Amino acid sequence: MKPQNSGWAKPIAAFVVVSLVASCGVLPRVGPSKREIYAGSVQREGDAFIVTVNDRVTRATAVQPALGFSETFRNAGRLGSDTIRPGDVLGLTIWENVDDGLLAGETANQTVLQEVQVDGSGFIFVPYAGRIRAADNTPDGIRRIITSKLDEQTPDPQVEVRRLAGDGATVSIVGSVSGQGVYPIERPTRTLSAMLAAAGGIAIEPEIALITVIRGNQRSKVWFQDLYEDPSFDIALRGGDRILVEQDTRAFTTLGATGAQARVPFKTQTLSAVEALAQVGGLNPNASDPTGVFVMRNEPADIANQVLGRNDLQGAQRMVYVLDLTKPNGMFMARDFAIRDDDTIYVTEAPFAQWSKVISALTGTLGAVSSAATSADAFSGN
Repeated sequence: MKPQNSGWAKPIAAFVVVSLVASCGVLPRVGPSKREIYAGSVQREGDAFIVTVNDRVTRATAVQPALGFSETFRNAGRLGSDTIRPGDVLGLTIWENVDDGLLAGETANQTVLQEVQVDGSGFIFVPYAGRIRAADNTPDGIRRIITSKLDEQTPDPQVEVRRLAGDGATVSIVGSVSGQGVYPIERPTRTLSAMLAAAGGIAIEPEIALITVIRGNQRSKVWFQDLYEDPSFDIALRGGDRILVEQDTRAFTTLGATGAQARVPFKTQTLSAVEALAQVGGLNPNASDPTGVFVMRNEPADIANQVLGRNDLQGAQRMVYVLDLTKPNGMFMARDFAIRDDDTIYVTEAPFAQWSKVISALTGTLGAVSSAATSADAFSGN
């Protein structure tokens, strides 16, 4: 006996499938639609300000991190290459004009003090001359002091003072350089660029290299490229300076219908929206909506007030900047709009892409239903 419901099973199954597929909620997609993003705007009781990018917005948001050495660093004069500092090591040779001198032995009138280190207070000790202030003095100045003190005890002494290698004025260099270590400040290495060269140069791409100099409780940072473009950044070094060379840590995130979904590091000091999209392969040609390119960030209150033309906002504000690449000047706006650290770039899917998914899901599912119904008919004998 034939089942009585075989005639209407297919129409009911097809209707259920079409109803389910027609609901966008069951379709896979890359993220929210334009309508859903706009639903979160302040104007619609959301918590984000959605702003269309224009020339005024581009100028107001074109803020880059201000890097450069402070006046204290830039105004410091170069250390004299012959200036003695605590920790330096001196070599002394003293000649006496008598056979049996104060310092000489029985058969020689020459005395050599191979290594005399300047103590932490800046003094050295020379027999019969006593404790002598060496720090902030030059070898010639120390020579005159020793000569004067010995002249009272031995006739016409001749003194030679040499500055030897020591740890009096040194800097430490760490990070992305070819040779990390502690380096003395000498005549050729009294400035930052020369000291970096002595360390073998940087070991990362110059475009993303940052140089930080720490001096006591002061810290300043500069781009490596600016160090050579602006001579005032080639500061004079001081003993105890710490130099850190590191790679730029800024990055942005791309999501949606782009060539890749990833967190992408900055490769240049400044980065525009067009350049950021190009770094991930541009828009997906089969799915993206060029009218729906969104840049999301937490904007400081002063910039947010300037963008929105108000002055009552306080604290960081959630901002969503909209770029429409199909407008006559849309590409220019994207070229001029600056991307900043921690920005999120999201590209929505085109309506056609969603419709294609509906058709694909519908045809695929109906085919499965048809196969199942055919199998049921065969089983029932139809």
